[in-house]
Amino acid sequence: MTFSDEDAPEKQARTCRGESKGVVIPYILTGKVNMLAKLTSKNQLTVPKNVLSGFEGAEYFDVTEENGRIMLTPVQLTRAGSVRAKLAELGLSEADVSRAVAWARGGE
Repeated sequence: MTFSDEDAPEKQARTCRGESKGVVIPYILTGKVNMLAKLTSKNQLTVPKNVLSGFEGAEYFDVTEENGRIMLTPVQLTRAGSVRAKLAELGLSEADVSRAVAWARGGE
């Protein structure tokens, strides 16, 4: 791959040219470390590890397109973990929940 500074220097833009395919990809430098992600032939995108390090525990991401950008937002598919954390915070045990359910169903 070769890099050229053909674009306006005030934008600090560079163009990455894939020599074998002649593909031109705009690559904008922003002052922080920029990374590239490769799209595979199976339409999979590999996100750099240090980008995902800030999202520990996230297993799923909502994917949207905004103004030509791919936006990834971590999502939690189930609230069970947050419910368990709240019960622990309140000091409620599994037995307390069972008694409450039995009471609500009119059994106690």
